[in-house]
Amino acid sequence: MKQTREFSFEEGKYPQPEVLASSAALALSEFTTSEAEITLCIPKAWAVFKTAEFPAAVKESLSNVVSYELDRITPFSAENAYYDFKLLGETPEKITLFIVAARSDLIDQYRETFREKGIHISRITVNLSCMEALNSYRDGKADSLFLDIRKEGFEGALFIKGAVMNTFSGNFQTEDERVQADVLMSEIQTHTDILKLSGNPERIQILFKNSTAGLREILKSRITHPLTIVNETYLKLKTPGQTSEIPYAAVGGVIESLWPKRESLNLLSRGRHPVEKAPFALTIILLVALLALWVLYIMAPLRVEEKRVQEIDLQIMQRKDEVRKVEALKKEVENIRKDIAAIYTFKTRKPMALNILKELTTVLPKTVWLTRLRISETKVEMEGYATSSSGLLAKLESSPYFIKAEFASPTFRDTRLNADRFNIKMEIEGIKEEPQKPAKQAEGGDEEE
Repeated sequence: MKQTREFSFEEGKYPQPEVLASSAALALSEFTTSEAEITLCIPKAWAVFKTAEFPAAVKESLSNVVSYELDRITPFSAENAYYDFKLLGETPEKITLFIVAARSDLIDQYRETFREKGIHISRITVNLSCMEALNSYRDGKADSLFLDIRKEGFEGALFIKGAVMNTFSGNFQTEDERVQADVLMSEIQTHTDILKLSGNPERIQILFKNSTAGLREILKSRITHPLTIVNETYLKLKTPGQTSEIPYAAVGGVIESLWPKRESLNLLSRGRHPVEKAPFALTIILLVALLALWVLYIMAPLRVEEKRVQEIDLQIMQRKDEVRKVEALKKEVENIRKDIAAIYTFKTRKPMALNILKELTTVLPKTVWLTRLRISETKVEMEGYATSSSGLLAKLESSPYFIKAEFASPTFRDTRLNADRFNIKMEIEGIKEEPQKPAKQAEGGDEEE
């Protein structure tokens, strides 16, 4: 920072275009420079600060979307405003933008007057954005509450994630310093609560310009949060003159315009952000490198490829025995699966004889004994004696193993044993009788039985 110069204007009013242009021309003359990038830093009162959300799908065409939606987000349309935006946050569903806009007809008066003086304005920004750049340069990316306190009033902003998230301002209605301090403390408390809710440390920075020393001391005694007095602090910049005489917004504007990795606001851009392109020389170098690689690939000896093929054939030959073993194991596994399936089918197709015997033992009363039992694939036949044969069929029918239980012959009373002799036949539940296959014919044409 080689030189600074501050001009005084009518108190409480902004300088007229002719006065400001003449002052800028005088400063350039004193700085002995005729060619310089000029940044016009407009006051906060001339601009509108907004935060807006858009679907993530419009990220590739944000400039067009902001231009189309500007009259909905701000009081201005894209045709009668200067505006710019920053990307604050991004999720898979939406993106959040910080948008600043100002009326173009008001600013055009200054641009035209500067042009008449031979001065070209290359950037337009806002004083609070400049102060945020100065704050980030000095303290890294620390979020904080900034207050610019003057004799007639104050203005301030919340600096979060490199953007002006919220602004406020007011005029002092009295010269009583304690009342003024009460008004300022109310604003400070409100905005430090916002910092606390967002998970940020409550840091406060105050710039006192033409304010009384009494108000300064009152605020210092009442503020409990970490406090920085901007015009009493080293800026990490080599600046000429006294610290209290530095035009801080102008210094912030210079930092904002020179900081390469910072997304600086420029309302003249109207949201058009140039896409960085690769340098032309780098493109030529890459093309030459690709061409060289292509030539090497074409000129490579064929024996390299033949050697690769031979290595592949060798690998195939070495693995043939392993492939045969794997195929043999697959066949063995398949045969075992078939055996298991056959055993399972045999087991589940019909009940085992032992299960049927166990069921008969459970179902038949203790007064029943059997003299003969025949179990076939689908039927069960049994003969025996019972103290009383009535009710045997019902007991057998209640079993899940048997159906269609009936007497195969009439029962009769054996007087010698004092018991009923019975002959019962029944079918096994769930077993269907398979149709008989036709008998093979003998050589002479006779059928075998």
